[in-house]
Amino acid sequence: MRQITLITGASDGIGTELARLMARDGHDLALVARRRDRLEALADEIAAQGRPRPLVLPCDLSSPAARDALESQLLAANGQVAWLVNNAGFGLHGPTARLDRALQLDMIDLNIHALTDLTLRFLPQISAARGGLLHVASIAAFLPGPNMAVYYATKAYVLSFSEALAQEMKGKGVRVSVLCPGPTSTGFQKRAGLDAALFDAMHPMNARDVAQAGYAGLMAGQRVIVPGWMNKASRVLAGLTPHALLLPLVQRLQERRKA
Repeated sequence: MRQITLITGASDGIGTELARLMARDGHDLALVARRRDRLEALADEIAAQGRPRPLVLPCDLSSPAARDALESQLLAANGQVAWLVNNAGFGLHGPTARLDRALQLDMIDLNIHALTDLTLRFLPQISAARGGLLHVASIAAFLPGPNMAVYYATKAYVLSFSEALAQEMKGKGVRVSVLCPGPTSTGFQKRAGLDAALFDAMHPMNARDVAQAGYAGLMAGQRVIVPGWMNKASRVLAGLTPHALLLPLVQRLQERRKA
């Protein structure tokens, strides 16, 4: 069987950088995202460096049928998932009552349902290979987020699920890590509807640095990975601040970020 590292959301940002890092270290990749052209370009880049050309598997993971098809394609390629990076996800900015209901439900389908489904599908293979899982959450997982309420809630789920699974897998040879970056320069902010100038003023980390922190933490068996000292400080402050004070502060911050 071909030992596969499956990376979702591989067409941009953190997912792309994780693919480059893991290919460099000998992982045989399967790249998943909606945009085939970007996946093909990344696969060509990796192959040009003398690495095995990754499998390119474009699909919309929010669809259960697409996830079924993905599993079938991996089986047809004689692939066994040894490592899984659940990076695909998106956010939406604005008052919950005004945002499109269907889009908010799509966010839950991708950020929660797809991540959980892929984990449950491939966990037996990962366990057999004594591999690992890296789930990409956010610093948003540590606090409620008025004006990005559903997004923050989905990332809180990812954090909770990942930590619990890490405990269950402890001592079984399977590494489970959750990466919780803060603002990062990717395509996320544009899709979420965040103001570009205000986002840049937050001094976002670059995607490669975040990916390096995530990959190093996974390999070291670190349960929760928060890259960057500012994000680490934000995590601590969020845990110490009463929600009665925290909620209006977060709301005001999010209102400033509107594009």
